[in-house]
Amino acid sequence: MKSIIVPVDFSNQSEKALKVAASLAKQQKAELYVLHMLELSPAIMGESGYISQEQVVHLIKLGEQRFSDFLDKPYLKDIKVTPVIKHYKVFSEVAEVAEKHKADLIVMGSNGADGLQEIFIGSNTERVVRTSDVPVLVIKGNEAEDFVPKEFVFACDFEKESVPALKKAKEMAELLGSKLHLVYINTPGDEFMSSDDANAKISEFLNEAKEGMEVEIYNDYTVEKGVINYSNNIGADLIGIPTHGRRGLSHFFMGSIGEDIANHSEAPVITFKI
Repeated sequence: MKSIIVPVDFSNQSEKALKVAASLAKQQKAELYVLHMLELSPAIMGESGYISQEQVVHLIKLGEQRFSDFLDKPYLKDIKVTPVIKHYKVFSEVAEVAEKHKADLIVMGSNGADGLQEIFIGSNTERVVRTSDVPVLVIKGNEAEDFVPKEFVFACDFEKESVPALKKAKEMAELLGSKLHLVYINTPGDEFMSSDDANAKISEFLNEAKEGMEVEIYNDYTVEKGVINYSNNIGADLIGIPTHGRRGLSHFFMGSIGEDIANHSEAPVITFKI
């Protein structure tokens, strides 16, 4: 990796993300772009705003000073850190900053009002996931200044559209030095497949991807339970899932499975845009 983007809002969760990003930057010798979006509305910034320009400048300086204080951390020592300030909270700008600096990864903390409960639904993190072509690593409750994911699970439905996501996951696993585990979750009901049918589908997918990788078929009652239970069983440090970009995680497999995995997994989750 050459560059990593970390959006921060001074919360505990964003600092956890910053620690993980710092760990990755040290390992990869990457530059860290730390992004903060000031909560200034266009009305305030415009000439017709209801406060003076002097007050606007004062607010901006206060935000910049707080940002500078936030970045005064010992774990950022010996890392090239570039602060980036935006005046508005426009989450599509995170993807624009990532594109401008040719970022390899965006790292974000889960920032729901209730901690890990339903963090993705309508959250800032999901807004970034929806607009980003760059993989987004979502850091959950655990602090990890030394982020070394050894076991990396990638779960998808093994439809051909997920081939690009697999390739990105494989590249990321190689960068991180992780062992990549591919898993297909077989569930009861209309989606159930015999072992022969599941193996045929997986084989067709791997042929399309031109990959000779092993895939575990794991049976469970739901896809999200299967992904989480399989990940727990092998001691996964990281879970990867594909996303359809602007349609968000709600179209991963069926229903809100991607959101459920992101919300309820103890391990960090990384998304790869299809």
